[in-house]
Amino acid sequence: MFVDTTLRDAHQSLLATRMRTEDMVPALEALDSLGFHSMEVWGGATFDVAVRFLEEDPWERLRKIREGLKNTNIQMLLRGQNLVGYRNYADDVVELFVKKVAEYGLDIIRVFDALNDVRNLEKSIETAKKCGIHVQGAISYTVSPVHTLEYYLKVAEEMIERGVDSLCIKDMAGLLTPKVAYQLVKTLKERFDIPVEVHSHCTTGLAPMSYLAALDAGADFLDTALSPLASGTSQPPFEIIHHVAREYGKKVQETDEKTLKFLIDHFEKVRAKYREYDVNMKTVDPRIIFSQIPGGMYSNLLKQLREQNMEHLMEKVLKEVPRVQKDLGYPPLVTPTSQIVGVQALLNVITGERYSKITNEVRNYLKGLYGRPPGPVNEELLKKVLGNERPIDVRPADILEPELEKARKEVGHLAERDEDILIYAILGEVGKKFLRKKYEKRLKVDFEYIEGISEFTDDLPVYPV
Repeated sequence: MFVDTTLRDAHQSLLATRMRTEDMVPALEALDSLGFHSMEVWGGATFDVAVRFLEEDPWERLRKIREGLKNTNIQMLLRGQNLVGYRNYADDVVELFVKKVAEYGLDIIRVFDALNDVRNLEKSIETAKKCGIHVQGAISYTVSPVHTLEYYLKVAEEMIERGVDSLCIKDMAGLLTPKVAYQLVKTLKERFDIPVEVHSHCTTGLAPMSYLAALDAGADFLDTALSPLASGTSQPPFEIIHHVAREYGKKVQETDEKTLKFLIDHFEKVRAKYREYDVNMKTVDPRIIFSQIPGGMYSNLLKQLREQNMEHLMEKVLKEVPRVQKDLGYPPLVTPTSQIVGVQALLNVITGERYSKITNEVRNYLKGLYGRPPGPVNEELLKKVLGNERPIDVRPADILEPELEKARKEVGHLAERDEDILIYAILGEVGKKFLRKKYEKRLKVDFEYIEGISEFTDDLPVYPV
């Protein structure tokens, strides 16, 4: 009944997503023997960080993990129409991306929309189902005047109508209390008779208690991480929750003590290797109950402030985040809305004047390009940004032109395969820079060849650099 997050969300939340593939591969055989229902190994921020900072091919990571986890389901986190990027992509990009992950042997896709706008999930659900992938619809959980039990049940119903195979309560900021966890899981199970998974973070200290309440209510699966990469801004530790679930009489997998010790030792060394990125959270942070900042957002925001010698502003930013969130209609703080709200809150604090500078992302959000806000937005802010223009009221992807052919032409010979096209289509110039470096040796040889024979013909292809 356990889904392991060690190779994805755990290090995204604790280590700014910096774990390299080389640190995962030695642990795969041991992880594969633990009998997890599934392992979350890809998606989220890992795609971007692999390309942007680690100079690793994310597709190659997925291939190696699939080869190493022969007996365990593997899954990814997909941001609906955002895929693994930060904006809505055209339907043709979504279709190709989902078909590719199916080819790599992905078993489960957990799909969510930051605004719980189910229209943004339609294309990814449809394509994944055609590819035979189990689709899990994730409810982005937050606390606000508009996020009631009935609200969440309506979101669940809309996802089930579109064909999801299971549901997940995605509590990215650790705001789910035991009482609400029990009510929500029990009601979802009774009303829809569908498997329900609970995903939370330990940032506020609530997650382990909420997991126990969810167990009582009949939750089918719980997300945990191995203890060296658990707690803090990550998930509850597998070893402890597994022990308690057994005590509760739940059917759980048997674990080998020797294997667990090997994995604990391995990931303790891995965490020490990335200490410069470590959020290093030594205790729970009750402030998060009010700021609602999720684990991955917290670790990355703290790192950015440290790099700019502005760590002293963290307290003010934590207070400004919920104010911006309210102005924008209470969007749950998960990618990309966590970045949209977080950056604007930071700007408001740095400038000393709220909304004296407004990001393009906030403008696009208010235009409706990310989807429908959960609640009413601040009318004064809306007027300041849009004037007399009104937000769009259609599915955001409906106004997007197909992108793949344009991407193919723009990236040219820097792309050898569809996976390369997707890296560029999703990450733009960052993706192009990565591909140029990846293939620079081949490109250099091509240029030397062209220069050597250029005296014989003028009708040669132009290879971009």
